[in-house]
Amino acid sequence: MRHFGQIAPDVRKRLFHQEPCSFTAESPARLLSAALGATLYSPATRPSLADDILKQSARGLVSMVLCLEDSIDDADVPVGEENLVRQLTDLAERSGDDVPLLFVRVRTPEQIPDLVRRLGPAVRLLSGFVLPKFTEERGMPFLEALAAAEATSGRRLFAMPVLESPDLLYRESRVQTLEGISRAVDKYRDRVLALRLGVTDFCSSYGLRRGPDMTAYDVQIVASVIADVVNMLARADGTGFTVTGPVWEYFRVQERMFKPQLRQSPFLEGQAVELRQKLIEHSMDGLLREISLDRANGLLGKTCIHPSHVLPVHALSVVSHEEFSDAQDILRPERCGGGVMRSAYTNKMNEVKPHRAWAERTLLRGEVFGVANEDVGFVELLAAGLSD
Repeated sequence: MRHFGQIAPDVRKRLFHQEPCSFTAESPARLLSAALGATLYSPATRPSLADDILKQSARGLVSMVLCLEDSIDDADVPVGEENLVRQLTDLAERSGDDVPLLFVRVRTPEQIPDLVRRLGPAVRLLSGFVLPKFTEERGMPFLEALAAAEATSGRRLFAMPVLESPDLLYRESRVQTLEGISRAVDKYRDRVLALRLGVTDFCSSYGLRRGPDMTAYDVQIVASVIADVVNMLARADGTGFTVTGPVWEYFRVQERMFKPQLRQSPFLEGQAVELRQKLIEHSMDGLLREISLDRANGLLGKTCIHPSHVLPVHALSVVSHEEFSDAQDILRPERCGGGVMRSAYTNKMNEVKPHRAWAERTLLRGEVFGVANEDVGFVELLAAGLSD
């Protein structure tokens, strides 16, 4: 699989200075954690689950979560498990290995070995499990169950803990909770692919819900948690993990209170004005702003609950030609001793030592999402994906 693989080769050549790389579920964890992109959640009870997976894969999706937790009713868990096993078994028989990275969001540790056993040979389609409401005390049994299931099945299985516990939100328990989470995930570092933020649960603890004109960073109680999670769990010194962006809840806005947040200037040419209007009508301007803020705050990838969110996440994950140029300059071997230089675009200072970690992350993102040509921005990437 590869990002933007659904776009015709000649169009990709026009859009990209460096095309996205190909990868598989067996690729190194460091690459996969950066490549998750828009991770689409789907209830495991969907009767057309296998078809949905193939359809979204053909549209450019590379990671998906099949949910047995909050997205389904408590009474539907047995039905959801049965449907999940049946659908993945069917998918394994007719799709080979050509599927996105698939994860199952479970409720209890016991579900992990049970589902692996029930899936039998179809477990080869699974990349791992999403672990809800993760803390050290609650999370360790999940990680132990995952390790046991992996040993039994012979299949590499990753964990993606979801950070959404009220203990993480409350000021008096936050640091202690984060320290515990850090201990737990560090013990199983080789199997923790990414940490996911459960912002909807954070908001529910205070009876809050952000509107389509607001990003997670406009809700101060949520923004403070994101900052502390990044501070303690996403450091660039080799101890950190990939942390993914929070879910965007909206598909379409019927009535707006505030002006659109999407500037007109990038959309002034050709039919891009119509694209801008379409994005605004579907509440995408708020999503695009939040994706940009995710990246500025150290997050990569995003939880999604609607297929229309996938392309915007991927388009804004592509490395610009300017970013690529700066990163390459900073990492040149002859500059390993440090120093300061003017960027090739002559619009900023590149300082070798302070900007080194940013440059390394940027080149990794460029490897999986590609590097845009000099005259290509996210508008062109969005338009190409929507017209495919």
